Amino acid sequence: MSNETTETKELQKPVKKEEIWTTEEKGKIKSEYGCEMLVENGSLQDVSSPEYPTDAYIITYTLDDQVKYDLTRGTKTNLFDMYYDKFKRGLRDIQYGKGTISPKVWGHRTKQAGKKKRRKG
Repeated sequence: MSNETTETKELQKPVKKEEIWTTEEKGKIKSEYGCEMLVENGSLQDVSSPEYPTDAYIITYTLDDQVKYDLTRGTKTNLFDMYYDKFKRGLRDIQYGKGTISPKVWGHRTKQAGKKKRRKG
C-alpha cells in the first residue's frame, strides 16, 4: 500500500474536536453573560463561514500553546468578560465574524407552503 493511499484514508476520518467548555459552563453562558456559542474550537474556516448571523464574533485564544477559535454571539464587553474569566491572558482577539444572515431571522425556519383553502361561494 502506498503512502498516498494511507494518507488519503487518514484524512477521510472525521476529526473529533476537543471540547473546551464543560457542559456546566455552556449552560451558564446565556444566563451569566447573555451570549450564545455557535462554534466551539473550530478551524478558522469553520468560524468564518457566511452561514452564521452578522452579529457573531470570532474569538481567538490560546490554550496549551495552541491557537483556538470560537464563534460566539453577544456584546463585545460580555464576550470579553466571558473569555477572560475562562482563559485569562489566553484571550488574543475578538473580531467581527463573516456571517451574512440577519440576526432577526437567524434560527427561524421558513414554513412550508400547505394546501390553500378554497373559498366557497
